[in-house]
Amino acid sequence: MEIQDKIIKTFEEAAKPLRTGELAEMAGIDKKDVEKAIKKMKEAGSIYSPKRCYYDIKK
Repeated sequence: MEIQDKIIKTFEEAAKPLRTGELAEMAGIDKKDVEKAIKKMKEAGSIYSPKRCYYDIKK
């Protein structure tokens, strides 16, 4: 499974905005890899930041 798929699945399970550290821990992925994927996903428009340092998927 690709990192971005794991991130989306983790957001769906959490059902709330998450910080990168929380997301990395819940998904079992290295924080640096999560940060890189978040940046790409934010540029693509699949996630957004409801408040500083938190991210969530667009529903």
